[in-house]
Amino acid sequence: MKQRKLGPFTVSAVGLGCMNFAHGYGNTLSREDSATLLLKALDLGYTHFDTATMYGAGKSEEIIGETIGGRRDEFFLASKCGLYPGKGDKPRDIDGDPKRIKQACEDSLRRLKTDVIDLYYLHRFDRNIPIEDSVGAFAELVQEGKIKTYGLSEMSAETIRRAHEVHPVTAVQTEYSLWTRNAEIAVLDTCRELGISFVAFSPLARAFLTGTFGMDNVLNPNPGDLRRNMPRFAPENYEQNLKLLDDYKAVADEVGCSMAELALAWVLARGDHIHAIPGTTSLDHLAENARGADVEIDQSIVDRLDGIINQKTVVGSRYSAAQQPDIDTEQFPQEA
Repeated sequence: MKQRKLGPFTVSAVGLGCMNFAHGYGNTLSREDSATLLLKALDLGYTHFDTATMYGAGKSEEIIGETIGGRRDEFFLASKCGLYPGKGDKPRDIDGDPKRIKQACEDSLRRLKTDVIDLYYLHRFDRNIPIEDSVGAFAELVQEGKIKTYGLSEMSAETIRRAHEVHPVTAVQTEYSLWTRNAEIAVLDTCRELGISFVAFSPLARAFLTGTFGMDNVLNPNPGDLRRNMPRFAPENYEQNLKLLDDYKAVADEVGCSMAELALAWVLARGDHIHAIPGTTSLDHLAENARGADVEIDQSIVDRLDGIINQKTVVGSRYSAAQQPDIDTEQFPQEA
């Protein structure tokens, strides 16, 4: 697979987001099947693995440690803290307290069966704690040799700049795909200016851009699927969004690739500092996503895709009114 620079590291241009097999869409895998997926990813040339404490309350980290912890020199390891399973009626807990960040790192190191994490993100911005204080904990973890670099997830350009002044940010992770363009407001340019790598999660638009997630999935949702609460997947909105895929598929057919491969090619074409980390529970999709790193499209194709699917043609906001306050990334006017 093609490689790209991520801070001081060289990693596969397409990495593996390790949420799906333990958390998120209600179709989690057994530990045995998850292990098979991880081992196959290494065979296919994936060298960038991205996980988090939040994914299955540590389950994703545990499976990675148990399965490929002994092959630590073969891959780049990223994890996240600051977002944790909630208690009681609270679905999740955002906590950027320096003491909890440092304890979370110790817990992640244990679960991952490693002495050091290559890239450790603050998963969400805790608005009750100055970002400078949270970043101070990451700087101390770097000095202690427990992490090599740190990053931020779903942060605004202003927050990124504040953090970068305390300790250089290596990577920023944010949702980015043809149908989620918020990073284009300010974050992509800020990362380029400051020499920060940009890591796109959900580059396949939570399976929308694969063409495999149809109306039946929306009308008969899996109870554990987080898309149930996202406005774009509400039946009345999703029915309209599906109409965008006819023209999109026509471009994929013209290029000679699958819809998923085209979605990844578009993300990677937006800049050399950009990486994509799709997740999957399917071995076939794992191989398909790897091929996306090798699909090259010229500017004319990028422009055509931009015109078909963008923040103005997609119906529904990215998150609900209840979910949005947890996100620091800039919003388009129609989302506010």
